[in-house]
Amino acid sequence: MIDATTIGSLEAQLQATLFYLAEGERLAHTGSWAFDAAGFKHWSSELFAIHGLEPAGKAPSLPEYMALVHPEDRQFVTQEIEKMLVDHHGFDFTKRIVRPDGTIRHVRCVGVPAAHGEGFVGTGIDVTEQEQLTAALRKSEVELRQILDLAPQLIAVLGPKRERLYANHTALTYLGSTLDEWRQRVMGAPGSEAHPDDAERIKAVGDRAIISGSPYELEVRLRAADGSYRWFLARYNPVRDDQGQIMRWYVACTDIDDRKRIEDRMRNETIALREDLDRASMFEEIVGSSSALQTVLAQVAKVARTDSTVLILGETGTGKELLARAVHKRSRRASAAFIGVNCAAIPPSLVASELFGHEKGAFTGAVQRRLGRFEAADGGTIFLDEIGELPPEVQVSLLRVLQERAIERVGSSHPIAVDVRVLAATNRDLEAAVERGMFREDLFYRLNVFPIRLPPLRERVEDISILVEYLVDRFAKQTGKIIRNVEKQTLQRLTAYDWPGNVRELQNVIERAIVLSEGETLVIDESWLKRKQRKPSNGTGVTTLADGEKALIEAALTETHGRVAGPRGAAAKLGIPRQTLEWKIRNLKIDKLAFRRPA
Repeated sequence: MIDATTIGSLEAQLQATLFYLAEGERLAHTGSWAFDAAGFKHWSSELFAIHGLEPAGKAPSLPEYMALVHPEDRQFVTQEIEKMLVDHHGFDFTKRIVRPDGTIRHVRCVGVPAAHGEGFVGTGIDVTEQEQLTAALRKSEVELRQILDLAPQLIAVLGPKRERLYANHTALTYLGSTLDEWRQRVMGAPGSEAHPDDAERIKAVGDRAIISGSPYELEVRLRAADGSYRWFLARYNPVRDDQGQIMRWYVACTDIDDRKRIEDRMRNETIALREDLDRASMFEEIVGSSSALQTVLAQVAKVARTDSTVLILGETGTGKELLARAVHKRSRRASAAFIGVNCAAIPPSLVASELFGHEKGAFTGAVQRRLGRFEAADGGTIFLDEIGELPPEVQVSLLRVLQERAIERVGSSHPIAVDVRVLAATNRDLEAAVERGMFREDLFYRLNVFPIRLPPLRERVEDISILVEYLVDRFAKQTGKIIRNVEKQTLQRLTAYDWPGNVRELQNVIERAIVLSEGETLVIDESWLKRKQRKPSNGTGVTTLADGEKALIEAALTETHGRVAGPRGAAAKLGIPRQTLEWKIRNLKIDKLAFRRPA
């Protein structure tokens, strides 16, 4: 038997436990309940308080309880109760209730089957504040996404390990992807939006950033929905929690493709400018008043106003590039770039890259993308000097550019439209090259739209005195000397010489005379205008082209068995351009066929 004292002590302990339990429920805004098929068996006092009711000894009936549930939630609560009784499984759902004073609260109901096997026991937790906060955050998130979707940048949110979480509308539209598709892509893998040449760099920088946790930025190429690539500046910034752990990476990508193109174009134009400054120019103006030169300048005035392709023909040193610049300066493109390319000065294997550019990895040594001269000249003029030296494969590419007005970089199959006027020049006989199969006939016709032939200096002898005066004044100013007159005999020698090197040779002779001049009168050493002495096979000594041109040429033709061109031809032996020699042969009425070796 238990005595009254023990019973009293146990009752006191029970009351204390019930007090502490009720106080704990109040502080946690959590009430307890018991329920079976007949209805509620128990409601704690805190559960009454949560529902805005005065505490009562008797739990509400099922109809009374359903009357407290928000009208919009009653159907789903009824379904939850029915499912709970049928399945006899635990449950967890949140509903809204309407208190007698009209206020609405959110109550989370959590229940488990009772230990004795009948009914359920559980809790009702007031989560109104949490639900309101969640709703506010959800609303803020929606508003933030709407704002981000209006941003012109490509914006993404990544997880702490750079897992993909969110991309704004601008990004998805540019990439031509849905959010789910974008989330499933792996950076650097096939199908990724990053350029293959950039993927490894992006991953390496990203891996270091995960370790350091520092913000960073890098320039990357991203593929658009149409398959083309554009340059973007991607900025990565981490967001940390209160403990300093990275929760998110925010990424903003700004389109810098136009800036990159301008930088590349400026870089190419700078290179071209340096080449122009380093290259010894002939003279700044076209000087002369001969009828032959005036005919050429009249042609320039007519064709400059058009966008027609011009083919400038002339011997070495006649001023073909100077004439090309004159065409450009008088055209509507005068304010844009003039890009000169000497096709003979570029190794054959690099001509295509120089003209059309290349992508990174297109060939050994192509460590980065490079714009070609055609892109650098976009909107302006490109001058292709020594066009006859182009390799056959590049001739095909140039023909396509002239036909389609688009180039393809080496290592790429994406055409790039270019608005470029083409001026070409050669000292070769292109028609003869076409006949020998050394130059494409269709390309020749594309280039030969408007041919201009620059006459050699020997065909405009009346311009020599004017040129001498101009060049003397120019080089005298450069050297700080005063030259007041030219020796009469010197001028006669200059006029009598046939100038195989044309204006460039004349320029060199005048510059040398100015440098060596001691007084105010220009004097030319007679030996400067002599060719090296040659002894033809007939034993006749010839000292200069001026004195014994015909004998010298015939001797050279005899040695080469009538061959004019090529490394073993007469032109090479005489040290003059082939076209010059052909002109002299015709002018001196030499039958070169007579020197050919009998079959």
